[in-house]
Amino acid sequence: MTVSYICEDCGGKDVYAMNENKPKAAAIAESVFDALYLVSGISIAVLLLAAAGANHTRALYGAMALTLIAGDAFHLTPRILSVYFSGNERLASARGIGLCVTSITMTVFYLLLYEVYVSLYGIPRHALLSALIYTLAAARVILCLMPANDWLGRRTGENRWSLYRNIPFLALGMIVAALFAVRAFSGEGGPLSLMWLAITLSFAFYIPVVLLAKKRPAVGMLMLPKTCVYIWMLIMGLSL
Repeated sequence: MTVSYICEDCGGKDVYAMNENKPKAAAIAESVFDALYLVSGISIAVLLLAAAGANHTRALYGAMALTLIAGDAFHLTPRILSVYFSGNERLASARGIGLCVTSITMTVFYLLLYEVYVSLYGIPRHALLSALIYTLAAARVILCLMPANDWLGRRTGENRWSLYRNIPFLALGMIVAALFAVRAFSGEGGPLSLMWLAITLSFAFYIPVVLLAKKRPAVGMLMLPKTCVYIWMLIMGLSL
């Protein structure tokens, strides 16, 4: 049986495959971790939305959390099921499609996080900055939808599109991180004063996987702390 840690945007391929000699207990542990992540994330999203009331920022944060978890569910659900139903071609196809969906919803996640920034700090929207952020997001989505991405993994060889589509994604994330960092270091960060650090850590764990996981599969383990960072990001919103 082959089970893997999966990068949601690494060419539609598993990045830390476990061969047949690895214990099934490890595969089950991975599936439990994924399930706990989804349950924790959706619980936080529900709490944020249920208590939002007239709090526009909290409602935005709840929508952001729901977008993250719903997108991840598209590839984690078939991944979890594949632990118990190995070799199922439908699950393999669903996982590939789910990776594409997750790549897009992650982009929307950062757009919503930018909107949270604007709402929380009550700053005038800068037209050029907003245009840049939305242009990077649009470029990322367009690149994700290109057939050359081979999300279903039907072709072999190096898929450089995993690098291409991550360039605007990285730029988007770093701009949003910088905005939160400016507020944090000016003493105005409030409940999201560490958001800049969380975003930076998420990309610090993520980029090595994109660049190295195909040659060094064990690097895919970095997706585990990356996942924990995203839960931390969602928990921050409970203080809004």
